[in-house]
Amino acid sequence: MDKPGLRERKKQRTREALTDAAYALFCAHGFEATTVDQIAEAVEVSPRTFFRYFTSKEDVALSLADEQITAMLERFAAQPADVPVLTAMRRAAVEVVRAYEGETDAGQARYRRMQDLISASPALMAACVERGAARLDEVARLIGVRMGADPAADPRPYLVASVALCAMPAAVNAWRATGRDAPDSELIGQAFDLLSAGLDHPAA
Repeated sequence: MDKPGLRERKKQRTREALTDAAYALFCAHGFEATTVDQIAEAVEVSPRTFFRYFTSKEDVALSLADEQITAMLERFAAQPADVPVLTAMRRAAVEVVRAYEGETDAGQARYRRMQDLISASPALMAACVERGAARLDEVARLIGVRMGADPAADPRPYLVASVALCAMPAAVNAWRATGRDAPDSELIGQAFDLLSAGLDHPAA
């Protein structure tokens, strides 16, 4: 694969600088109190430049989450055709999150800040779920291809897609809030294992 050119590397550095500045300001002042002007000023660019990279402060806060979903779907689609749906989804999700956890110190800090921000802000949590739901058709289509099922006639691809995009993040965030001492990649793997075992648990 060819290395990105100078222009692309510069754009990526600017995007990362805006993301880091936004996370620092969000952590210091709160998501709601931080403005786009403040984020742009911290990187010494104009608000107009900010909007070349992001549509809003919500967009910059959740950009890493969007990248993760895209990477997960790419890895899901790349799994061998004979791998069952939940197994393929589990592998893809764990691989992507584990890759972020194993990044450079800056990359790990960016990932952790995003997780902390989402956990601390009900507005961002809701927006994260909403953005995931907006990709429901895309995910259901990929799942339908693996299952050999048409999502327009068979509800199963949409059921699995909904669980992967909405219920899984909620479960991991709930576990993290209890102080569960495990990397996110392990929590995601455990959640998929529970789903695979079935949810019709006996009454107490």
